[in-house]
Amino acid sequence: MREILGRRRRLLRGDGKSELISAALTFATQWRWPVLPGVTAPPQGRARCGCPDPECTVPGAHPFDPGLLAATTDERMVRWWWANRPTAPIILATGGTAPCAVSLPALPAAHALAALDRMGMRLGPVVASPARWSILVKPYSMEQLGELLYAKDFVPGSLRFHGEGGYLALPPSGTGLGPISWQRAPLPGSASPWVPDVEAVVDAVVEALTRTGVSAPEL
Repeated sequence: MREILGRRRRLLRGDGKSELISAALTFATQWRWPVLPGVTAPPQGRARCGCPDPECTVPGAHPFDPGLLAATTDERMVRWWWANRPTAPIILATGGTAPCAVSLPALPAAHALAALDRMGMRLGPVVASPARWSILVKPYSMEQLGELLYAKDFVPGSLRFHGEGGYLALPPSGTGLGPISWQRAPLPGSASPWVPDVEAVVDAVVEALTRTGVSAPEL
């Protein structure tokens, strides 16, 4: 990813704000992924999320104000948002013209990705938080997903699907659950990263988890 990977060392010497807006602009204007700012972390000593929900399960890693429907690829809007909220997490509105994602808990995900590598499975970018890893996939419809899952004898209950109307925090965001990073980074200079079909990913992940005998706990 040209604007993030190639300039990482210089940007990280600052406070990270330039890196966030640079990444948000890359997603929106180069890759045409609609984004919006997530909930900025509250002052130290308060709840982990700045939204009104005291029991928020994804602190900082979700949209609040503006709402998800405000996600855009417009450069001026993205610049305005992060000029006013320079530490806000970057939230991707999944589906439509943007990738969707399949996520699972971090430890089973690490075993699954290692197994997929041994199987020769080609993957695109993988987003990691301390708790979960998300494999980006091509956009899919709810009907397509339903047919895929119905055809399976078994699908781990801890798999989550971020499709149309969903969202996902993108690197290099910081959230109440910890930093968001690339476990598998997009190739430098990508016009728009290649991502696999959801069918291939679900088939391979379920097979990999079955082969390795790694349980995927409900998280």
